Amino acid sequence: MGLTRPLTNIAAMNRTPPTDDVLTPESRTASPAPAWPHPVNGGATARAGAGPQPYQFSWARHQDEVREAQRLRHAVFAGEMGAEIDDRALPGHDVDAFDAHCEHLLVRHLPADGSPAAVVGTYRLLTPQAAQRAGGFYSAQEFDLSALATRLPRLVELGRSCVHPAHRDGGVILLLWSALARFMHDNGLDTMIGCASVSLRDGGRQAAGLWRQLSATHLADPVWRVTPHLPLPVDALAPDHAVEAPPLIKGYLRCGARLLGAPAWDPQFNTADLPIMMDMADLPARYRRHFLG
Repeated sequence: MGLTRPLTNIAAMNRTPPTDDVLTPESRTASPAPAWPHPVNGGATARAGAGPQPYQFSWARHQDEVREAQRLRHAVFAGEMGAEIDDRALPGHDVDAFDAHCEHLLVRHLPADGSPAAVVGTYRLLTPQAAQRAGGFYSAQEFDLSALATRLPRLVELGRSCVHPAHRDGGVILLLWSALARFMHDNGLDTMIGCASVSLRDGGRQAAGLWRQLSATHLADPVWRVTPHLPLPVDALAPDHAVEAPPLIKGYLRCGARLLGAPAWDPQFNTADLPIMMDMADLPARYRRHFLG
């Protein structure tokens, strides 16, 4: 694929060379995989509210930058959404074993007064070779991904996405998505998967209603569907009335994403997780122009 430079994951210095096989850690081969080029950092100005708000994206190069993302995640997931995060080892941070293997995409807000630029948006990306080293994809803990076996070598898993509540006008998420699209394009990758999480604070009615509505209009072909290990009891929870999809899920669907199956129940984060897949070939032309130029 013409890839020349490795990504600088936090654990990269201590890793063994990656392999082409990404299905299970037990099935590793001795043939080396191509190295990934490091993502290019960059910036953009997005609009928020009545005036321009400068944002800049970057890829974490050092542990302290990953810590900034982990603090934002903790504030959103635990502080705002009520997730039960065990942060005894590092209070105020959302940390798990996959972080060391992921690329961490950051968006910073650049204040006009010159004060420090805070991380206000983040995603983490798990590439095929990194998933090999991590022992699999994070979402495999929630779903049987067997149906996606042929896609895994060209697939990136997105996770832990969040935006600071003061910066949810759309500018931050569009900058994140632009960087994600460029990463996929530059590395010859064609599929993104991840989980769209819906809070269960209402007892699961919104999540069940979303599944009932979206499964009729945005369900992937049967050959690609996955099965939750701990399914949400959607039939017992679905309301009689229509429900509104969260903005993030609406955005995914506008970009051509499809649901891979019924939602899983995540007790730790108190969410229903809808498995989603987006093929870069399905990205509408107007979004392709916006994200890739």
